[in-house]
Amino acid sequence: MLRKLTSIILTVALAVGLSACGAKESSNANAGGAASADAGKVTLKFATDASYAPMESMDKDKIVGFDVDFLDAVMKEAGYDYKLDNTGWDPLFADLGSGNHKYDGGISSISITDERKQSFDFSIPYFESVNMILTKEDKPVKDALELKGKKVAVQGGTTAEILMKGIMGDNNPNLKRFDSNTLALMELESNGVDAVVADFAVVQSYVQSNPDKKLNAIYDRTNFASEYYGILFPKGTDETVKSDIDAAVEKVRASDAYKEIYKKWIGVEPDTSNLVTAK
Repeated sequence: MLRKLTSIILTVALAVGLSACGAKESSNANAGGAASADAGKVTLKFATDASYAPMESMDKDKIVGFDVDFLDAVMKEAGYDYKLDNTGWDPLFADLGSGNHKYDGGISSISITDERKQSFDFSIPYFESVNMILTKEDKPVKDALELKGKKVAVQGGTTAEILMKGIMGDNNPNLKRFDSNTLALMELESNGVDAVVADFAVVQSYVQSNPDKKLNAIYDRTNFASEYYGILFPKGTDETVKSDIDAAVEKVRASDAYKEIYKKWIGVEPDTSNLVTAK
């Protein structure tokens, strides 16, 4: 899901000495890290936007998806208890960008970008993604440049929006922004747009789930480069916490558990050759 480079530049008033995430001490409960019942552990609180299947979505009242299973594996490896809440996309960034943040981190297919690094910290990358173009079979395109004169749907605040703004123009009325990929895909179904641009995990999952809809999905690696997801933290996160999580991410992404999670949610075996060298 090459998910999400928010196009809204968050103006965050980062106070001097942002509250740090709790270190692995049961007595430290600041920045949302409340002490757990298990002595010696801290509970870290994470936010997500559970509207991005198969990476994160709601199954009745339960958050499920690749990121959910991956976070669970990382927290177990790092030795932390944790809590995951569905907050929505914009509230996630607003909270972690504030000086009085309720959450210790966010995991929601968040692309690591230079712009975001100015306001937030990231874990090392845990997922490689790239945007895809989805059309109906009777309206195929060869690449993203062919979308210039067409109606295109994207989820607002994602890298798909940024990419298509660069191709179509920021104020192009044919670039339709939606609150979720689900709504963007529904617009394609109803012929309101000619194409949807979204992360490959989202597009592949949708195509696989709808074999009767006669869809056409293509990669355009010339115009859509690879992106890498990371766990998002408030700027100035406690180095011990970040170091613990980075070490756990590195270990989990090299494990058989990562392959199993990837196959379960993405449907194919992962190729991590680029991922392990990404910054």
